[in-house]
Amino acid sequence: MLTTTAAILLLQSTAAQGSTPVPAPAPPRCDTEEYAAFDFWVGEWDVYSTGGENQVSESRIERLYNGCAIRENWKPRSGATGGSLSGYDPATGRWHQTWIGSAPGIVRFDGGPADGKMVLTGFWRGVGGPGVDGLIRMTYTPNEDGSVRQHGEISTDHGLNWANAFDFTYRPKEDSE
Repeated sequence: MLTTTAAILLLQSTAAQGSTPVPAPAPPRCDTEEYAAFDFWVGEWDVYSTGGENQVSESRIERLYNGCAIRENWKPRSGATGGSLSGYDPATGRWHQTWIGSAPGIVRFDGGPADGKMVLTGFWRGVGGPGVDGLIRMTYTPNEDGSVRQHGEISTDHGLNWANAFDFTYRPKEDSE
């Protein structure tokens, strides 16, 4: 029995050494119009309260993984840091974003382009304070000056009524030379 097992192992080893590995095909690129729908948000940004000069954060948004994902690294002047990973799902025709911050919990958003904007909505536990869960709807709007507005609205009644939650303008970072 031991001799038979050794012979089989030797044959398998010899066969593996003699075969030429076949290279894996390159993954398809995510370079269609659907994947580019959120490209207006990609860049290095200084983030301000909309309509003011109060800088609240810096943010770096980049395309990754063969163009299939967009990642944000949110670095506020104060408060919780965090980041998001966004991507288009061709199976559903929808965009998805997962936010993970320095406070416990994960928020998953879902949506897509609408009238030249990106609209994503997600359920956020405790967003209105302890025990106050709600929906957050974020609308990203590219502006003519190259900035991007991120307007967040909150609903604590399952989307019947919406109120302003936050309003940021992402301005392109000035070159520091």
